[in-house]
Amino acid sequence: MMEAIVAVYSDWGIGCCGTQSVVVSEDRKHFRTVTAGAAVIVGRKTLADFPGGKPLKNRLNIVITKQDIQIEGAIVVHSVEEAVAEAAKTDRCLCIGGESVYNQMFDYIDKVYVTKLEAKPDSDAFFPNLDADSAWRVTDPGEEKEENGLRYRFMVYERIK
Repeated sequence: MMEAIVAVYSDWGIGCCGTQSVVVSEDRKHFRTVTAGAAVIVGRKTLADFPGGKPLKNRLNIVITKQDIQIEGAIVVHSVEEAVAEAAKTDRCLCIGGESVYNQMFDYIDKVYVTKLEAKPDSDAFFPNLDADSAWRVTDPGEEKEENGLRYRFMVYERIK
């Protein structure tokens, strides 16, 4: 089973110009907790937005890129099939973005941890709207939280089998 984790805005936007427009510190902590010890699949451009542009610590980083490069601390793959094959070697794997990688991996994903932020900044990247997709259901609606006046929830969606 493949999982994903994503922070979305009210319109299911996930960012603009290669980065998150709105950041909630509790979401960063939630991300670290959910992904700790797991393998993660990430695109090269999203990796570049991480601190220092380096792979995440304490996780097996599988980076999808079209470029013929090596990234210290990561397994570099060039296709969804290669990413899925690497993920199959692990106990747990989460897709962590960006938009292109989410879209390429979407058919393999069965569970999504969604931080739903009640904000609608300009976005040029989006996650599929799971609320509008009858193949998905909310299995944990989370409880409403607030940080600096911004309301959000940690939710879980699962693909209906």
